[in-house]
Amino acid sequence: GTGKTTLSADPNRPLIGDDEHGWSDDGVFNFEGGCYAKCIELSKEGEPQIWDAIKFGAVLENVVLEKDTLIPDYDDGSNTENTRVAYPVSYIPDAKIPSVCGHPKNVIFLTADAFGVLPPVSKLTSEQAMYYFINGYTSKLAGTEAGVTEPQPFFSPCYGGPFLPRPPMEYANWLAKRVKDQDANVWLLNTGWTGGGYGTGSRFSLAWTRAFVTAILDGSLSDSEFVAHDIFGLQIPTTAPNVPSEVLDPCQTWGDKEAYVTTAQALADKFRANDKNYAMDEAVRSAGPNCA
Repeated sequence: GTGKTTLSADPNRPLIGDDEHGWSDDGVFNFEGGCYAKCIELSKEGEPQIWDAIKFGAVLENVVLEKDTLIPDYDDGSNTENTRVAYPVSYIPDAKIPSVCGHPKNVIFLTADAFGVLPPVSKLTSEQAMYYFINGYTSKLAGTEAGVTEPQPFFSPCYGGPFLPRPPMEYANWLAKRVKDQDANVWLLNTGWTGGGYGTGSRFSLAWTRAFVTAILDGSLSDSEFVAHDIFGLQIPTTAPNVPSEVLDPCQTWGDKEAYVTTAQALADKFRANDKNYAMDEAVRSAGPNCA
């Protein structure tokens, strides 16, 4: 997954929910009453809140149990890498019940770019926010769906295509209005790969991703200087607290810079092919990546 449940389970912040939220005139609220976390390679050290939530009342899905002890083996992906646990939101110690809060000052889009192209974090303009929201890009990873044996680019409008009764541009306009009314910042957070794509590079560490979220919420990341990505136009911070500066520019993490440009251009072409499926204002379409 992209890390929604993992990143939302943070002892430093009250939890409203890990998925399916709405934003009304009164603030943000959650539609669901539970969380749905990936279990593959789960550890108490890495994700203590999720680990502790696995108790009576939680439901394990596709998790292999030790034959004699029936103890879950979270490192065993022999059936599928897509092992899961569902549990009530109340199993998280700092959950906010009822699951409602005020208006956000920061909106974070999550993506898991398996091609190692996108920066780990970037700040979006209003038009970019609408563009990337409409496209809803992430990657399908091996094992998450039947027949997926290697990473594939995946676009789901507004990050929730199956649930949208209205055209994506309408939701993008509603989001843009909420963001403008609350003077909120919008960020694209990439929990995917660095130094190359899947199989060549490595996944961004959870510690770095958590550090980005903290810096976004405390305002320190906004104080950084930003440079624009040559192809995607995304604003990349030059420094970030508790994260090595050399990982912020994805091109610099690749040993073969020409291969990076080729891969980035190929992904940009995928974006442009996808955005043709949707009606959108020209200013929004122009906020997308540059194609060769």
